[in-house]
Amino acid sequence: MSFTQQRPTYSTVSSTQPADPFYMIKALHSEHFQAVEQRIIRQLMQAIIYEDILPYTQTASAYDTAINQQSPHLFTIAGQNTDQQVVQYTCAGKRMLSFGRVRLQQMPVTRISADGQQETARLHEFLNEVLQQVQQGEKLQQFRNELEQTLLKDLQSQADTQENALTAEQRQYDSLEGQIKDGHPYHPCYKSRIGFTLEDNAQYGPEFQQSLYPIWLAVSKQYSRAAFSTSVDDHDSFMEEALGQAQWQQFQERLQQQQLNSNDYYMIPVHPWQWKNKISSAFYRELASQQIVPLGYGNDAYYAQQSIRTLGNQTRPEAPYLKMALSITNTSTARILAGHTVLNGSLITDWLTQLIQQNETAQQLGFVVLRERAGITFDYEKLPEYRQAQTYGSLGTIWRESLHTYLKEGEDGVPFNGLCHVQSNGVPLIDSWIRQHGVAQWTYAMLQATVTPIIHMLYAHGIGMESHGQNIILIHQQGLPVRIALKDFHDGVRFSVAHLAEPELCPDLTPEPASHAKINRNSFIKTDRPEDVRDFSYDAFFFIAATELCMFLEQHYQFPEESFWKMTADIIHDYQQQHLQHQERFDCFDLFAETVLIEELTKRRLFGDGELRFKNGINPLYAYRHATC
Repeated sequence: MSFTQQRPTYSTVSSTQPADPFYMIKALHSEHFQAVEQRIIRQLMQAIIYEDILPYTQTASAYDTAINQQSPHLFTIAGQNTDQQVVQYTCAGKRMLSFGRVRLQQMPVTRISADGQQETARLHEFLNEVLQQVQQGEKLQQFRNELEQTLLKDLQSQADTQENALTAEQRQYDSLEGQIKDGHPYHPCYKSRIGFTLEDNAQYGPEFQQSLYPIWLAVSKQYSRAAFSTSVDDHDSFMEEALGQAQWQQFQERLQQQQLNSNDYYMIPVHPWQWKNKISSAFYRELASQQIVPLGYGNDAYYAQQSIRTLGNQTRPEAPYLKMALSITNTSTARILAGHTVLNGSLITDWLTQLIQQNETAQQLGFVVLRERAGITFDYEKLPEYRQAQTYGSLGTIWRESLHTYLKEGEDGVPFNGLCHVQSNGVPLIDSWIRQHGVAQWTYAMLQATVTPIIHMLYAHGIGMESHGQNIILIHQQGLPVRIALKDFHDGVRFSVAHLAEPELCPDLTPEPASHAKINRNSFIKTDRPEDVRDFSYDAFFFIAATELCMFLEQHYQFPEESFWKMTADIIHDYQQQHLQHQERFDCFDLFAETVLIEELTKRRLFGDGELRFKNGINPLYAYRHATC
């Protein structure tokens, strides 16, 4: 059956870029090119230094009487040019209190040639002269490709930016998911989107705010598996709610027109890029046999959120978000949806919601988990083994609750990583909030709203949460933080059954296949080691999200790192004093340990996932453990 509904019309570039095949040439010659290239080099250099990938030198700090403060350190990495002569790459920066992170100044990295000539560093030379010392061949080429694609796609979005402040409408949560163009603040491949052409990126990238229309498929229940939240009665009633009655009826009629029984099928939306580039070819046998039946485009328009594969409903904002499999690689991770994670999402979020609803402290804190109400995946085990590898994780969708169903009067949300966003006019997004409430009061309110729920789930229940910057939504009232919403839990929790407070409530999860564990050894939910649970929260929230905001507040508002982490420690100690019944887990999940394990993201890209790659990070909270209860 061919689509009977006309395909939506997309522009090939965003509204502010000319419909011109050569528009990127102008971007390549703009000031944005060097700015983006230098950001990538700095992030790569910071990671090389922090993860001890190559030797480096750090000059001693000197006291600058002119500005009455310590001058920044000079970090230098040596390389070799094609004539085997030593070259150096250097940039001013600072070794931060926060986990010992290295923060290079936002200035060009300098390349010093063998004869002492200095010039602005270029990415291709840095890769050839520096990284080839530790890796060569296919792995280096793959990493190079991810970095170069990040350069092009970030340049594309930066060239599209308008030089003004965000409007009131653009500062609303749905819009902010597209307005925040920064990407991962630590990973150097923060916008690689391997698989997208530049035209695809302009059409489907969240920065370009194009309306998207998923393609709906009916998939035989014999070839698919589904899981539903306890908030869902059955597939049909949920689909009628998710699609709207008219659309649901229309899709049923399309099956009936082909003499097919709608009761024999689940309905799954797929990303339009995924249909064109993966599904239509990888599943042609099932399409031919009508195990998979195209139904057409849905009526509702969607927008891409920061994660790219998660879409929000523009037509009906209260409708569930769609998280769909997308066979691209971004920040060095394949954005497929493994079948077991699709099935586990509703089980995990029902569990978390039950714990929150039954706990008085959680109710007082007011935080919420956006439940994954349904998940449907193709059953890859029904295919021959050679096809399982070709199709694994490529056809599946998770329906997640919309933030709008939880917002109260006067509330709005901001993605946590958006707190570090600087508008194109150079003014931080949070500037008016900081000026209204004061940096100390605002920071304390933010930490109280954010840290307390995360440590509550750890201490009261024994659950670590992968709360990184995109997965935390800070709910505020006119800029003052009041609570948070947490999302993306199909694989975003970690726990030890032996250390759960209520192990009898733990759901019976679908186990990961051995092939998945082999591909991604860092992806697991259950562990026997309580430190793995603690470090799961540390790695995502404290090391990346909180540290980036800590450094941002010091840079823009002169709020000291020490004050930030002391505030954090005070909040943790206050919680402990008020909840002495959890003392056993205070000790088990020691948030004041001297060091914590931090995932080495760049080492993983250079050397592969054949072994777990972590380093001991210096815990900034350790200095405040003397006040333990």
